[in-house]
Formats: sequence, structure tokens, C-alpha cells
Amino acid sequence: MAIRTYEDLVVYQESYKLVLEIHQIAKRLPIEEKFELAPQIRRSAMSIPTNIAEGYGRKNSEKEFKHFLRNAMGSVNEVKVYIDMMKDFGYIDTETHKNLKSRYETVSKQLYRLIEKWVKTASDI
Repeated sequence: MAIRTYEDLVVYQESYKLVLEIHQIAKRLPIEEKFELAPQIRRSAMSIPTNIAEGYGRKNSEKEFKHFLRNAMGSVNEVKVYIDMMKDFGYIDTETHKNLKSRYETVSKQLYRLIEKWVKTASDI
């Protein structure tokens, strides 16, 4: 399948699904996390697909596209730390923690492969 838009990228699709899940989890956090952990994890989770989309918009510059993918990778790592915190604070159970960490690890690997393999082609112009 040809990639015609950022929405065709599997890593975008998965990271977007994860944003929706993180948003639902953040809504259930205790009130004391309303201005602390909840907005932080939502912001970092949302940063992943938005960086992919923004970078794809600049795909004619391989260097710029990869820069945005690296930013998305940083946000993946940030979300994983917040997921660990939510588990250690007792806000999510072990199974949810394991599932989210695994899925974000997959996104991380997908981003890494995309960074390594993306080459601007004549059809990208």
C-alpha cells in the first residue's frame, strides 16, 4: 500500500489509538492529579501522533521529517515514565501497566525503524 498521508503510517494509527486510551485513563486519575500527572501524560501522548503528522508534512526534507520522528520518540519515552508512575502511585493495575508499556515499546520500535529506513523518493516531491 502506498503511503499518501501520515494517516497511512501504522505508527501514527497506533499512537493515535493510544492517545485515546491515555485520555480515558487520565480522566479517571484522582483530583489531586488534575493539574499534575493528568495533563502531563495527555500532552506527551498527544505529542507522538502530532509530531508524526507534522514531520510527514515536511517529508520533502528527510532531515526535518526524521527530526520530528525523533521528537515523537522522546515523547514515547516520556509517556513510559508516566505510565510507570501511575502504576507505582496505584492509579493503574499491573495488567494495564504491562499492556500500555508493551504497546508504547512497539511504537518506539516502529518509530526507530521509520527513522532508519525513511528515504525521500521522487514520489515524495
